[in-house]
Amino acid sequence: MALLNEQLQGQLKEVFSEMKNDVTIAVFTQKGACYSCEETVSFMEEVEALSDKIHLEKLDIEADSERAKEYNVTMTPSIVLLDADKKYVGVKFNGIPAGHEINSFIPGLIEVSGAGEALPENYLEQLNALTKPVNIKVFVTLSCPHCPGAVQKAHKLALESDLVDAEMIEAQTFGEISDKFNVSSVPKIVVNDKYEFVGNQPLQVFLQEIAKTQN
Repeated sequence: MALLNEQLQGQLKEVFSEMKNDVTIAVFTQKGACYSCEETVSFMEEVEALSDKIHLEKLDIEADSERAKEYNVTMTPSIVLLDADKKYVGVKFNGIPAGHEINSFIPGLIEVSGAGEALPENYLEQLNALTKPVNIKVFVTLSCPHCPGAVQKAHKLALESDLVDAEMIEAQTFGEISDKFNVSSVPKIVVNDKYEFVGNQPLQVFLQEIAKTQN
């Protein structure tokens, strides 16, 4: 059953016409116990069909373990967006980006294509000052209307810095890691597995937490 109806397909084709360069959607699944893997692949097939700039690559986390390692993929289903040079730019979705999360996935495709808006200069200066790797986990649920904004911000920071890796984690799909980080409300943002805050906060809050990892 298609996740995108005809009306939504038409709207997305229009949105995707804004894409500047090609983007590859690399989907990692796992044979056997993989909640929503099949549904995620089907969804990505629907998305690929809407633009000649979108390309789908289906991978297995075990058979393609080197690729998984390269993109820091540790769970399935996992979606990694690659730029026109097939380069990983730190943008990842763990779990199906359906429900409200389509509002972070679609902008993610646009941004990775090179059609996004530039960050203010003072934010770029803070990102350029980074010297150590940063991982941002954004825990979400598909019914959360405030979560896509937090995911978009994390991914934008990843796109602007080679040292930042940002990932959406669908809390209900990945209960074990959600429990590990005591996720009780979403969006919950965890930076380098240590610094935490809750809510779709301004970008400056993200940067303040990131700065703590550089000491």
